[in-house]
Amino acid sequence: MLRRIFPHPQLTLMLTVVWLLLVNTVSPGNLLLGLVFGVAIPVITQPFWQKRPVIKRPLRVVEYMALVIWDIVMANVVVAYTILFKSNARTRSAWVRVPLDLTSPEAITLLAGTITMTPGTVASALSADASSILVHCLDTDDPEAVRDEIKHRYERRLKEIFE
Repeated sequence: MLRRIFPHPQLTLMLTVVWLLLVNTVSPGNLLLGLVFGVAIPVITQPFWQKRPVIKRPLRVVEYMALVIWDIVMANVVVAYTILFKSNARTRSAWVRVPLDLTSPEAITLLAGTITMTPGTVASALSADASSILVHCLDTDDPEAVRDEIKHRYERRLKEIFE
C-alpha cells in the first residue's frame, strides 16, 4: 500500500525540496503543494519507470566516485598543459571505439557520463546494439592505450558494481 503511494520516496523528497527552493518561501501552503507534486509526479510516471538497477557492491560506488574525482582533477592538469604549452601541430586527437562488456543501460550511461566529465575525452556515440561506444580524445599517441585504460579503470569497476 505504502509503495503504491510512494513508488520512489527519494524522488518525492527531492521534488518537494526543489519546489520549496523554486518558490523561495517555506510556508505550510508551499510545503503542502510541494508534497502534492512530490507524490503525484512519481505516481503518474510510475508506468514509464523501468526496473530499478541493482547495485551488487555498494562500497565499490564510493571507490568509483573517488577514482572519477581524482581522474577529473588530473585530466584538468593535463588538458591545461596541452592547451597552454603544446602547439596544435603536436596535438594528436583521435577517435577511439571502445567495445563494451557492460549490458546494464544504467552502467553504460554512467560510463559515458564518466568519459564525458573527464576533460580531454568525450563519449560521442553508442552503437545501435550497445556493444561499443565511440570516444573522442583531445590528445593521444596511442588510441589503443586510451581504450584499454577506459576498460580497465572504469568499465571493469562498473561491471563489479552493476553486474
